[in-house]
Amino acid sequence: MANPNIVAVATIFGESVGYNLTATTTTTLMTVSSGKLLKVNRITVANVDGTNAASINLSITKANFTSAGVTNFDTSGTFFIAKTISVPADATLVLLDTPIYLMEADVLKGGASAASDLDLVISYDVIAV
Repeated sequence: MANPNIVAVATIFGESVGYNLTATTTTTLMTVSSGKLLKVNRITVANVDGTNAASINLSITKANFTSAGVTNFDTSGTFFIAKTISVPADATLVLLDTPIYLMEADVLKGGASAASDLDLVISYDVIAV
């Protein structure tokens, strides 16, 4: 997918989703649909276990794309937003509060060190081009 011109968008829908990270392995949380661009605004993680800390991994697997003005970068691969970040018992951390864009076919993945101990809330805009 070429980098879309977001000045000429058809629609923008604000959305939020929640996930309980039930698996200790990295799982696919969301995949960006064809013809869409996601502006991820905020990602928050809460430890719902009242006794033990748990760590989170959160990554993006980038689909191959063409940039509109930047050269010498990885066009595909897996890149971490958070890597083994410890979340104390009964605590909440903000993992992302500066927006990033996910392009068509990009995949957001996450996993926790303890199954079902961590909840994620992701706030994002779906931009249809």
